[in-house]
Amino acid sequence: MRRAGKLLRQPNLMATQTAPSLKIALAQLNPCVGDLDGNVKKACLALDDAASRGADLVVFPELFITGYPPEDLVLKPAFQSATRSALEGLAKDYKDGPGILMGTIWIDNDKLYNAVALLNGGRVETLRYKVALPNYGVFDEKRVFAKGPMPGPIPFRGVKIGVPICEDIWREDVTECLEETGAELLLVPNGSPFDWKKPDVRLNVALARVTETSLPLAYINQVGGQDELVFDGASFVVNSDHKLAVQMPAWRETLTLTDWQKRDDETWCCASQTLAELPSGDAAAYQACVVGVKDYVEKNGFPSVVLGLSGGIDSALVAAIATDALGANRVHAVMLPHHYTSQASLTDAADTAENLNLRYDTIEIAAAVAGVEGALSNLFKGHNADVTEENIQSRLRGVLLMAISNKFGSMLLTTGNKSEMSVGYATLYGDMNGGFNPIKDLYKTEVYRLSAWRNANTPEDGLGPDGVVIAPNILTKAPTAELKDNQTDQDSLPPYDVLDAILTGLVEEEASVGDIEARGIDRDTILKIEHLLYISEYKRRQAAPGIKISARNFGRDRRYPITNRFRERHLS
Repeated sequence: MRRAGKLLRQPNLMATQTAPSLKIALAQLNPCVGDLDGNVKKACLALDDAASRGADLVVFPELFITGYPPEDLVLKPAFQSATRSALEGLAKDYKDGPGILMGTIWIDNDKLYNAVALLNGGRVETLRYKVALPNYGVFDEKRVFAKGPMPGPIPFRGVKIGVPICEDIWREDVTECLEETGAELLLVPNGSPFDWKKPDVRLNVALARVTETSLPLAYINQVGGQDELVFDGASFVVNSDHKLAVQMPAWRETLTLTDWQKRDDETWCCASQTLAELPSGDAAAYQACVVGVKDYVEKNGFPSVVLGLSGGIDSALVAAIATDALGANRVHAVMLPHHYTSQASLTDAADTAENLNLRYDTIEIAAAVAGVEGALSNLFKGHNADVTEENIQSRLRGVLLMAISNKFGSMLLTTGNKSEMSVGYATLYGDMNGGFNPIKDLYKTEVYRLSAWRNANTPEDGLGPDGVVIAPNILTKAPTAELKDNQTDQDSLPPYDVLDAILTGLVEEEASVGDIEARGIDRDTILKIEHLLYISEYKRRQAAPGIKISARNFGRDRRYPITNRFRERHLS
């Protein structure tokens, strides 16, 4: 199954008893779930590059050959068979090359394991199985994998290498077992998704394992987007003295060759390299959104995207993210004005589209709204206009945008933020229409922050223009759905800084109403938001997938029942 060029070197035939030095290549790559041929091709390109640079061993991320996370796909017998064939074919193709530590699935005694295979000398030489199967948040590995036995180190060219897999280093027993059974260094393949705080947490976990074992540790993480998850890479090496020897970049595929020496005291040490600077805070979150959109669109084969550009901040930020991810020529912005659309919104939307160099079209919806209202007039006779008529506008916009998507093959991006999705401030089958939501896990206050950040910065590797891209007026005017005269979001919701503080407590922290009230927020307001949060679950179940940014997003992390009568007011 190998699809790359010929090897450029023969293996480094060290003495088999002791190895004073070792060159280990860390392959921080972007696999696609189920694309066995494509993932093998990526591996081959990395292996040829590593071989040309003198690597003895190349380490790939967790389940790289299948893509991560493969979920229930791994239960399909045909997929299991194809994965094994791909793995064995790769081993044969590189029988004269560097050793390979490859993340894969493996069946042993009718049990399916999350495994790492050492490919060496043309065969699958050794296997190690993941012990700690995560079963929280986005992880559901206990459903599909068997728990592996406590591992011993893998002998490779005179070195005993411990290979704990991802979650195995989040508890101390696996690395302790490896240290006690003679491991001399730790190589950790990972599929670790990004969230705001994850980079610091990972490093602290790695440092704890280094402290306990006195062994150096290399952390190899995948990069790229897979459905709602984004992986930032940011692989690193920590020596036994707790110093960071290698820091690979975030959000980018790269192969880094590391040099390891055995010192006089019989311990191993990785030579220090220039450390990559990692984006953090809003810069990292924005980059996560860009990578998530790019990979979702490209891995699913869409040629382009379309979105409704309303003149509000949410759609403006989505337009900027999409442009940075795909380039302006693959983003189509459409304004769909009605009687309540202000001149400011028309101007702001047009200015943002111009700043981003987007194709921009305007479709008036007044005639369509009148037609629907006319069709319903006899049935609605005697009833006053209310939110029903407002939702007709939103749903007709959704119909028109979906028609454009169907006609031209562009995927429709939806633009609702986490604050709106929390309290149901979105129209089902209207502005919730779409195939993917780049800002689904960003609260409204975070949308404002990321918009301000983008106007002041250009993301690394972004395809959009430099400078101010979101019309400045959008960041200062009162947010509004513009579905009736003089409407603002705060007519029915508390100010967004208050709303987001309540939601952070209820969603991210599972805090009680009393805990949030103690922070200085009105109890009745908290109870109102709690009620809206619960009754909007049915909408969230039907929402488009979107990029996970927080530690607790809707869908994969937070799974509440739709039918739910619990309210904390009953405890008062």
